[in-house]
Amino acid sequence: MEAVVPKLASFNFLNPKSKSKSAIRRFSSALCVSSSPSVTSTDSVSLGHTTRPDFPILHQEVYGSKKLVYLDNAATSQKPIAVLKALQNYYEAYNSNVHRGIHFLSAKATDEYELARKKVAAFINASDSGEIVFTKNATEAINLVAYSWGLSNLKSGDEVILTVAEHHSAIVPWQLVAQKTGANLKFLNLNDGESPDLDKLKEMLSRKTKLVVIHHISNMLASILPIEEIVHWSHDVGAKVLVDACQSVPHMVVDVQGLDADFLVASSHKMCGPTGVGFLFGKSDLLSAMPPFLGGGEMISDVFLDHSTFADPPSRFEAGTPAIGEAIGLGAAIDYLSTIGMQKIHDYEMELAKYLYENLLSVPNIRIYGPKPSEHVQRAALCSFNVENIHPTDIATLLDQQYGVAIRSGHHCAQPLHRYLGVNASARASLHFYNTKEDVDEFIHALNETVSFFNVFK
Repeated sequence: MEAVVPKLASFNFLNPKSKSKSAIRRFSSALCVSSSPSVTSTDSVSLGHTTRPDFPILHQEVYGSKKLVYLDNAATSQKPIAVLKALQNYYEAYNSNVHRGIHFLSAKATDEYELARKKVAAFINASDSGEIVFTKNATEAINLVAYSWGLSNLKSGDEVILTVAEHHSAIVPWQLVAQKTGANLKFLNLNDGESPDLDKLKEMLSRKTKLVVIHHISNMLASILPIEEIVHWSHDVGAKVLVDACQSVPHMVVDVQGLDADFLVASSHKMCGPTGVGFLFGKSDLLSAMPPFLGGGEMISDVFLDHSTFADPPSRFEAGTPAIGEAIGLGAAIDYLSTIGMQKIHDYEMELAKYLYENLLSVPNIRIYGPKPSEHVQRAALCSFNVENIHPTDIATLLDQQYGVAIRSGHHCAQPLHRYLGVNASARASLHFYNTKEDVDEFIHALNETVSFFNVFK
């Protein structure tokens, strides 16, 4: 079956009072709104309803007249007004380079940049802000560990354990390092419930294991792993643990000291912050022993013609001018999330997760991937699925162009997992705290209509 041919999108911002105001005027006035969540939550109004006014992008029509329903949050989250204001304020009021100038603007920029680092540390309960390294994204953070720690610590015969459900960014760097060091990569399969087989993991761990690379929440399966237990098992055999927390830090309380993780990575853009910045958490003793990843300005102590000495972490790993405005925007996103409360966000999203899963089951011939929710098994607020004999990209295209519903289709940067499951691609709907049950209802209605449309051609 041929895929639906995409059309160019047009956008019209919705205004509950008037549709005559332009998007630019609406956006400008929105920036004057308070940086705190807009509406005080009540028992009768969901968290999604109370926070939606803080996200201007959600209040628009696409393709001329279709209200946007944004369900692609596992790919990237939307940004609240508080973050937009922080970015605008940086560039309008104190744009300057950090750590280098003594003038007012540079001092202000440096203070705000370092304050953002402290906010990240507090958000994940790191013991010190020096354990937080700003990177351009989580992918770079994993590569930093791979090339700095990995090349220095792995040798021929050592083992790195990963799961078949890892994101490409958690697999490819270790493939490259393994080729250079002779280390072996071992992959953990899924159990019958379509979660990584933790019983098998305990069998695979040995004194040869030097590192376990594992996700906290799968971006396809929606499985939530007991990281604290995995870290304990790994440490028992002397292995370090790198946690991909891109899908957990934005959605739940993450305490790196409680988890005892050695390394943990996350991306700003998935936690309501700007693109272009992420972070690596590393235990201070590990970071201090690691050589530089990139060379250049900022990461040095002294430079001579024949050699250089290097700064202490985290500066050692932040060569060149960093993403200053983006880091400050991440700090604003953390302020916003913290004002709501991560436990409150998690509890609400668990309610949405159950509602999404249960309603998707009503769609004819649907296959939802990942564990089935139960009293003892929780799923994150996302569902990857296929509908029999309909390509997921056809589903996503029709949902978008005919109903304004934005979901993801493809392999979700998890080709090995899709191959393991016997499919090339899947569709994925993923929620955040600003989504509502009404969003899910509109999605399910549109999906049923879409499936009925394609079934006509069978």
